Amino acid sequence: MASKKKRDVQEARLGFRKSFKRYWDLYLLLLLPIIYFCVFKYKPMAALIIAFKDFNIKMGYFGSPWAKIFDFETATSKVNIFAHFIRFFQSAFFWQTLWNTVSLSILQLLFSFPIPILLALIMNEIKKVRLKKTLQMVTYVPHFISTVVLIAIVQAMVAPQTGIINRLAMALGGESIYYFSKPEWFKPLYIISGIWQNAGYSSIIYLATLTNIDPQLIEAAKIDGANRLKIIWHIMIPGILPTAITLLIINFGKVMNVGFEKVYLMQNSMNSKTSEVISTYIYKQFMDHNAFSYSTAVGLFNAVINIILLVAVNKISKKVSDTSLW
Repeated sequence: MASKKKRDVQEARLGFRKSFKRYWDLYLLLLLPIIYFCVFKYKPMAALIIAFKDFNIKMGYFGSPWAKIFDFETATSKVNIFAHFIRFFQSAFFWQTLWNTVSLSILQLLFSFPIPILLALIMNEIKKVRLKKTLQMVTYVPHFISTVVLIAIVQAMVAPQTGIINRLAMALGGESIYYFSKPEWFKPLYIISGIWQNAGYSSIIYLATLTNIDPQLIEAAKIDGANRLKIIWHIMIPGILPTAITLLIINFGKVMNVGFEKVYLMQNSMNSKTSEVISTYIYKQFMDHNAFSYSTAVGLFNAVINIILLVAVNKISKKVSDTSLW
């Protein structure tokens, strides 16, 4: 067994040498992205050690002392590398920020994920070229609007006196509402604006998948008497299902990464009950209290949860549908 493994390793090395001699220019092209990832992705990971230390700028990452926790029984501080994590778990903001982050992300995924699929199926059924291109342009353009401009548009639309939503409500006999001050309206505004901005652009990958479906399958279905709805249900949807599952797994791996910029721009003291998520909490702790180690610990906790979710959803998907990332 050992000799076989050794032989396989030697054959792999010889194969790589031959491949490198033949395609050296292509391997050279890989050098730049490898350097990029090493410098900007992997090297900064060394700084994660400050999550377990009481970071001091003068002492540096590795010179700073390990984190300590106060022991009330002995009235002394003792080393506990998980002190900052414990502080976060015991804080009054833990459950609130965790619930806001998870619920906002799950609701966004629940309502936003199917829309691009439906939009792609609709555009695929449109035969008039001009109408199809117009619909594509109208749905794609919002994606290229900056988040700052997007929030400004939303604020203008729901303004208490001048916003079109409130003016329409008052015309119908309703009351004017300052939506940005209502905690219960934060999540609907966030999700709806996200759908409007990203649905069209996200549908591109599904449209590309639909174009790769074998036309002979559709022709055979028509010959058998299948109408358009049956063709969509039995051919189109199964055709894009592997792509949809793959994207769903990736999105589940980002459940804890609710967009910081958009949440922060929509956030105020009146809606913070539902708008305070982990990313904005980290930012405030860092900017207001210079809590380098504490902020890093919270961010590391966030990343670990994402990895666990990604691995778990990928494993479940592999068992249920045989579609997975690895």
